[in-house]
Amino acid sequence: MILGFDPGRDKCGLAVKGKDQEISYHQVIPSDQAIATIKRLSQQFPIETIVMGNQTTSKQWQGKIREVISAPIPIVLVDERYSTLEARDRYWQMYPPKGLQRLIPQGMRQPPRPIDDIVAILLIERL
Repeated sequence: MILGFDPGRDKCGLAVKGKDQEISYHQVIPSDQAIATIKRLSQQFPIETIVMGNQTTSKQWQGKIREVISAPIPIVLVDERYSTLEARDRYWQMYPPKGLQRLIPQGMRQPPRPIDDIVAILLIERL
């Protein structure tokens, strides 16, 4: 299984995807809970790789993750450019609009919740 991690200053996205391409977990959590959640997920699922974006804070987060995970799980950095735009489109694929929302062009719709977890799914797919 692969854990996708989209770190942020205030919130982070996490996702776990299996070899069968099924998403077992995805959630947006406060940043101060990210490390504890990653530790819990690594105990709950047989995580083989952690994938995260390669932006500015990735090195700091890598160090924090390595401190709490007992097994030597590789952390792979992937290009996260345009992932937020792509995640917005993926959100509407996963959760099609209903009612009057369907009449609004997709490019003008805003997801009603943070989509950092969907970014984490996309980072896994970029591996």
